[in-house]
Amino acid sequence: MPSLSQRYLAQCDLINRLQGEKRASTAAVNLLAVSKTRPAEEILALYRLGQRDFGENYLQEAIQKQQQLAHVDINWHFIGPIQSNKTRDIARYFSWVHSIDRLKIAQRLDQQRPSNLPPLNACLQVNIDGEQSKSGFKLDELGAAVEALKGLNNLRIRGLMAIPQAGKSVNQQRASFKKLADAKNSLNDQFKLNLDTLSMGMSDDLSSAIAEGATMVRIGTAIFGARRKSTV
Repeated sequence: MPSLSQRYLAQCDLINRLQGEKRASTAAVNLLAVSKTRPAEEILALYRLGQRDFGENYLQEAIQKQQQLAHVDINWHFIGPIQSNKTRDIARYFSWVHSIDRLKIAQRLDQQRPSNLPPLNACLQVNIDGEQSKSGFKLDELGAAVEALKGLNNLRIRGLMAIPQAGKSVNQQRASFKKLADAKNSLNDQFKLNLDTLSMGMSDDLSSAIAEGATMVRIGTAIFGARRKSTV
């Protein structure tokens, strides 16, 4: 069985190859290693291989790992569902948030971001396939959301995030990711913005996401293996 380092390097090579196969010249694809339920030692091992961006879903577990790894310059991304009572700690402990699914959460993060920290980088979560079981903005709600949030000082909207419906064919995956890319471009045109981030693509749909312009892919299982149950 491949080691952690071998799986990680294989994913880096795959991302580079998939990006090289694209015909259009686009921004580099950044790998976000999804380290939820994994121990600090594994994160540190990848850090030593050059990885700097790590994604966490569970707040208390993430804070514990941040404390253990305070001596290294990791960019911590919160990618899980956000409850209102968690926004203060998320605003304090993370440099990115990918899962803003309603205006109230964005406003609380902006208000609670410590003044000694730079603005919190953020993606609006989009329910790209209109699934009742998923949260997120509808495509036709994004314009109003951006209009409402563009004046925030401590939250910087960088782009959009989506998780397409599971079990789709490659063509269906690509169609969903294209909708997200088109939405980002439309917002940039409409509001004269420079949104630069499409957080889309995971272990099972990586190639489809990169083909449609992903700038950040969230990879967990393909690097770390099967998930452990969180104890926090």
